[in-house]
Amino acid sequence: MEDVYYKPEDSSEATLFEDNVKPDRTGEDLLFQVMLECNLPLSAKIQTEKIAGKEVFSVNNGYLITCFDEDVNEAVITAVAKRKPYYFIMRDKSLSSDNVADNFEQIFQAYSKETIRRIL
Repeated sequence: MEDVYYKPEDSSEATLFEDNVKPDRTGEDLLFQVMLECNLPLSAKIQTEKIAGKEVFSVNNGYLITCFDEDVNEAVITAVAKRKPYYFIMRDKSLSSDNVADNFEQIFQAYSKETIRRIL
């Protein structure tokens, strides 16, 4: 992750929307960081698949599902929510539009209220 901590006097509207992930990081890099944060061992079973053309990682048979690709749409989020993972984590930059961001919580409320959702 980038060091994006600012003092209030050093921040501006532009700094609020800076990407917080280092540019050379892959989806797998982010996945391993997230696995540790979710107390999953790095030896856990990881499966990779495509949902609506986006790379999705499933850890421990869907206990944790992540997607770090860009332009993630409602079809991907709905497909993940229907699987009812314990955790779903994605990047803020991944959301394809403001409309998808607005509907993100509603989709999970409809299909999997219990899923713990995090956006990096």
